[in-house]
Amino acid sequence: MSKNIYIIGSGFSALSASCYLAKEGYKVTVLEKNDTLGGRARQFKKDGFTFDLGPSWYWMPDVFERFFADFGKKASDYYVLDKLNPGYEVYFGENSSLKISENLEEIYQMFENEEAGSAKHLKSFISSAKSNYDTAIKDLVYKPGVSPLELVTTKTVTRVSQFFSTISKQVRKNIKSKKLIKILEFPVLFLGAKPSDTPAFYNFMNYADFGLGTWHPRGGMYKVVEGMVALATSLGVEFKVNANVDKIVTNSNNEVAGLVVNGEKIDTDLVLSGADYHHTETLLNEDEKQYSEKYWSKKTFAPSSLLFYVGFDKKVENVSHHTLFFDTDFELHAKEIYDNPKWPSDPLFYANFTSITDKTSAPEGKEAGFFLIPLAPGIEDTEALREEYFHKILDRFEILTNQEVKKHVLFKRSFCVKDFKQEYNSYKGNAYGMANTLLQTAFLRPKIKSSKVKNLYFTGQLTVPGPGVPPALISGKIATELIIKNQ
Repeated sequence: MSKNIYIIGSGFSALSASCYLAKEGYKVTVLEKNDTLGGRARQFKKDGFTFDLGPSWYWMPDVFERFFADFGKKASDYYVLDKLNPGYEVYFGENSSLKISENLEEIYQMFENEEAGSAKHLKSFISSAKSNYDTAIKDLVYKPGVSPLELVTTKTVTRVSQFFSTISKQVRKNIKSKKLIKILEFPVLFLGAKPSDTPAFYNFMNYADFGLGTWHPRGGMYKVVEGMVALATSLGVEFKVNANVDKIVTNSNNEVAGLVVNGEKIDTDLVLSGADYHHTETLLNEDEKQYSEKYWSKKTFAPSSLLFYVGFDKKVENVSHHTLFFDTDFELHAKEIYDNPKWPSDPLFYANFTSITDKTSAPEGKEAGFFLIPLAPGIEDTEALREEYFHKILDRFEILTNQEVKKHVLFKRSFCVKDFKQEYNSYKGNAYGMANTLLQTAFLRPKIKSSKVKNLYFTGQLTVPGPGVPPALISGKIATELIIKNQ
């Protein structure tokens, strides 16, 4: 058995894999190119404000618990979770918003109040979603994506039609309210594709939303990173920051022989990359790459994002911890991401104010604001465009929430396509990886095990099971199991 493993990157999938591999007796070293651990889930602090730079939603708490339980631990051993109520709020126009309760019965009632008869349809929809969740999260997503037969089980054969219908069709079959449709279609955006391109089977995301609720780790999502690093360290994992991998070295037998890190050669028996899959293959010789530039260019990628981290000198009103602004054309914005890539003419956007729930994220009487606009990956990114869109969304924010905030901005920091490329070597500056469309699901995603280079493996959002924090934890486990199987 190979004992010496280097992991490239320190995002959630890499941290997960480091723990599982160390538990199995491997000597594991994690190499992080940036000066702090966590990959896209790093933290930004300024003047008493604290921001999560990347993931901000804590969904599927059972997946986190399953991860820690594999090591005889609980999430509560490392951080404190608060269940949000409301889970989130959605604005549809001026003085028009709906809050998603932590209580499923209250959600049914809200639907009924908005559209008579819709509660009955929602109950049926959530029942299907829960069944799919149990099938997917407890079984399917833990498969390595090696064979199409992984998808064939006694439970999935009865759901074949759901892989060939879409979330959009399923939702719109019985629900007519545009507001309720947007709420039901929203969760699949975490999978990185349009609802009209996402298989109906993925309605399990709606159960993750309504059934399991939205949570917040006190101190921010970075507390999860810190917890995983603490666990990994206790298992013997070594971490090195400011460690940029320049090259994956192979021998004459097409086996991994080492890495070039900051210009110096390091010997290793095996490499697992939690870095961007496309970028990792650029570290190989041309004939060692599995996937061509043409292959990548034809894939449907999840959006990039324009992000703003804003310190306000006052408390912000009429918003919730997570607040979505769906007051513009959902379909048009989606087309401007996926079909006709360009800067959106009238973007939807998301904002979160962790300091509403978590007093540690802003000084007393002040507010920490995080704003996100989904964008097409690979588009032009300039400071002028960032500034234009900052004012565009804050102008709308002020009108929709009936308050002045622009004059209360103490500072702001932006992060966009160029930063995703520079900080994370992200293909086209995407933020979430490869979308989970029908033709990019399970065995149809890039493989965990390289078919060209022995002892080279991949984990993370461009391989199985796909984008999102819970899938990243799962991806680390799947990669470890495949490594052990092949040694």
